[in-house]
Amino acid sequence: MAWRANLSRNLKELRILFSPSSAESAATRSFIEKNYRDLKTHNPKFPILIREANSIEPQLWARYDLGVERGIRLEGLTEEQISKALEDLVKVGASLKS
Repeated sequence: MAWRANLSRNLKELRILFSPSSAESAATRSFIEKNYRDLKTHNPKFPILIREANSIEPQLWARYDLGVERGIRLEGLTEEQISKALEDLVKVGASLKS
């Protein structure tokens, strides 16, 4: 998972939005619990913003250079699919730099 170390090279900010109690956000909560530490270990100064709000659908937002943002709805995705979605957002950042 070398892409995890490229998070801070290809993105400016990562935001994860989810509900602290809804069933739709269960996989997102689990993803954060299992992966946050590893992501921060590889990218200690990179801003990973975790936003909890009642009745919000789970989302993943990546901000790139020049304020460009891409978002993905996470409702219905598994932890593995969320990880793949994040990896894809990191790859988009690499292509935007080219």
